[in-house]
Amino acid sequence: MFYKKSIEESISTLNSSFEGLLSSEVKIRLEKDGYNELQEKEKIPTWKLFMDSFKDPLVIILLIAALVQVFLGEVVESSIIFAVLILNSILGVVQTKKAEGSLASLKQLSVPNAKVIRNNTKINISSRELVPGDIVILEAGDYVPADGRIIEAQTFKVVEGMLTGESEPVLKYEDIIKDDSALGDQKNMVFSGSMVVYGRAMYVVTACGMNTEVGKIANLLENAENKQTPLQEKLDDFGKKLGIGIVALSAIIFGIQVIRGSNVVDSFMFAIAIAVAAIPEALSSIVTIVLAVGTNTMAKKQAIIRKLPAVETLGSTSIICTDKTGTLTQNKMTVVDTYMYGVEELSLADNIDASEIALTNYNLIQGESLTLASVLCNDSDITHEGVEIGDPTEVALINFAQKNDLNYKEIREKYKRLSELPFDSDRKLMSTVNNIDDKVIMLTKGAPDVVFSRCKYALNDGELVPITEEIINEYKKVNEEFSNKALRVLAFATKDIEDENFSPAIEDEKDLTLVGLMAMIDPPREEVYEAVKSAKNSGIKTVMITGDHKTTAKAIAKDIGIMVDGDLALTGQELDNLSDEELDKKLEKISVYARVSPENKIRIVKAWQKKGKVCAMTGDGVNDAPALKQADIGIGMGSGTEVAKDASAMVLLDDNFATIVKAVEVGRTVYNNIKKSITYLFSGNLGGIIAILFAVLADWSNPFTTLQLLFINLVTDSLPAIALGLEQPERDVMKVSPRNPKEGILEGKTLRAVLTRGTIIGVVTIIAQYIGMQHSSELGTAMAFATLTLSRIIQTFASRSNTETIFKLGFTSNKYVLGAVVICLCMFSVTLLPFMRDIFSIPPSFGFINAGICFGLAILSSLLMESSKSIKKN
Repeated sequence: MFYKKSIEESISTLNSSFEGLLSSEVKIRLEKDGYNELQEKEKIPTWKLFMDSFKDPLVIILLIAALVQVFLGEVVESSIIFAVLILNSILGVVQTKKAEGSLASLKQLSVPNAKVIRNNTKINISSRELVPGDIVILEAGDYVPADGRIIEAQTFKVVEGMLTGESEPVLKYEDIIKDDSALGDQKNMVFSGSMVVYGRAMYVVTACGMNTEVGKIANLLENAENKQTPLQEKLDDFGKKLGIGIVALSAIIFGIQVIRGSNVVDSFMFAIAIAVAAIPEALSSIVTIVLAVGTNTMAKKQAIIRKLPAVETLGSTSIICTDKTGTLTQNKMTVVDTYMYGVEELSLADNIDASEIALTNYNLIQGESLTLASVLCNDSDITHEGVEIGDPTEVALINFAQKNDLNYKEIREKYKRLSELPFDSDRKLMSTVNNIDDKVIMLTKGAPDVVFSRCKYALNDGELVPITEEIINEYKKVNEEFSNKALRVLAFATKDIEDENFSPAIEDEKDLTLVGLMAMIDPPREEVYEAVKSAKNSGIKTVMITGDHKTTAKAIAKDIGIMVDGDLALTGQELDNLSDEELDKKLEKISVYARVSPENKIRIVKAWQKKGKVCAMTGDGVNDAPALKQADIGIGMGSGTEVAKDASAMVLLDDNFATIVKAVEVGRTVYNNIKKSITYLFSGNLGGIIAILFAVLADWSNPFTTLQLLFINLVTDSLPAIALGLEQPERDVMKVSPRNPKEGILEGKTLRAVLTRGTIIGVVTIIAQYIGMQHSSELGTAMAFATLTLSRIIQTFASRSNTETIFKLGFTSNKYVLGAVVICLCMFSVTLLPFMRDIFSIPPSFGFINAGICFGLAILSSLLMESSKSIKKN
């Protein structure tokens, strides 16, 4: 831990010197440690990803069926199966390739060049050639090319938000830090990828490449698990069980047919027909399309889905681990309160709303002094394009002035700066000397305790008075109240100067006149309050994970309702001190984590996943990327780093926590609709299997040809199943707890619906075949095909809800369903045309009366399904 070492000890440990490394030594270290760059694991080849998609049990069964049909000359049927399987595989490969961009974006953070001292000479080199022990020079505007220990710093500020999550520049120095410190508190260290915004410094490189903090994140990214969504897990599990069942059923039927003396080839084709009837070939495509529809809906709500399964995952989310800065808050420091001794003024600390702040209640003299000090003793600026330049704390001061109709540029133009004393971390003060109304005045701002100690006078309701213990105690009391509310406080003071040519020195910052305090905070977004409440009502726990200080994090969390009485807040170090068993016991009570590391974030996510919870994680910085990838659903911020976005499954364009809650509603609706589609498909498939099994047991001819079954599964099923995926949200979708991720796809009401509808469809199909067989076995097959097809199409109306009938929902409330039914009926009618009958094995004897009987049986089946809902409800 170099931050605990002195400068001399650090340089000695690295076998370096202030004159830099010798070229010969650099060569040795490069050969030993390698280049200063991130390394990437070998990716799975595209061809292997494509082939892996054919490992699914149901896919294997269909492949075998298709190959057998090719061997037996049934080329049309097998070609359709091959086309569907190849299309699904291509979709899977494309999705996987899209998800591989995280490390590529991380590598783009590398700095092209670095200024170093080697052989006692300052030179520019490629940052790739840096080695531990190199002496690097940094100036404002530079990116840090490698981690290191600062050996010299002059008012040096660095933005480390990409690692810590906090946007405010960090003031760095070269002093030793004795206590154990989180990365954000290691003020004498710099880290690869962070940006210098002020001052200059020199540091010795302590880590390069994969050993840097960014390198550790790259390693975490590579090793983070690619989680399957609950739906993917259930479909995989169901697919394996269904595959085993189909093979067993087909084998039994094949055996029965052979024992009865049927031709072996015919018996085998009959068994293949069973497999085709049972497997919903278009299921994968339909789920993908329904998810894509959900993606478009979310895009309209400012949530961009990068990985389709994330839509469904949102619906089962029970934990949202969210960053604070920029997601729950506005990511903009804002003055929210002021204090001036003896002045009655508006207090806003208890009700953070910067828009209500006004200077009208200020005493003119004292208020003017406070405003002048905050604007003139200030180096920040705002361009004509609205771009804020400078320290966020100072930007907040000029924004405060502008909100109160005070033009800070005019003030600066009118009251020229004559000289200055820049901010210094040791003094914790900044002073400027300005010409104000032909008077030379020194304006000072800084840490309250330091300013208090330098004051001899104070303004009391605009009147200059000697400072007293009473005044100081009152200021200290107010400062403590502000601090307890996690407000950042600055104190302001003035001093009259008689010498027009005065040039301030550090020793001149005394005998000041205390003017007042300004308190600021990064305030919560207005919508967050309602969003957190809505999430809680939906059974979703929100956990804040931030790089900010614990006090600030707790104050914000309590204010917006994340943290309630009895909840705990931990720092990253406190978390490190907990064993996995201790964390498991306390986990559900911990609502806030502060000053955390990337490793901490992954540990938190894994702890929730270990409890069987579906965990969403938000983030915008490089430090968030590993946890975003590890989470069940990673949610990146639109304004965040490309690394975070690439590691995420979803990106919030508006960076708003409230958008997540809206997306959860869409996710729950999508999952419900996918279950409706699956119920529809399996009900129809079950009806076909029942009809086939009855035909085997009754020693009837096969009720369907393989091509007929493919027509039903691939053509007439697809559009209705997709239309069901476009159902509107149910009324109570956000009033129930997240579903149990271990819940199977076909459980409870879903299984009952499949069994009920499937049995009804099977029975009416058997009746139709029996009626047709009275004339011929060919007519029996045609009537069974027609009845099964029409029953499956018309049952779309019954599939719109497991509880409400179509008469209550209304036939036209989902126009997509109505359209799908009409199109499918038209497509079925095509099979009855003279030139199509031979292809679909429909004999000339199949006429209007037969078609009418089949249509009547199909309508009867749907009426029975709707009746069963009313019976269950009563």
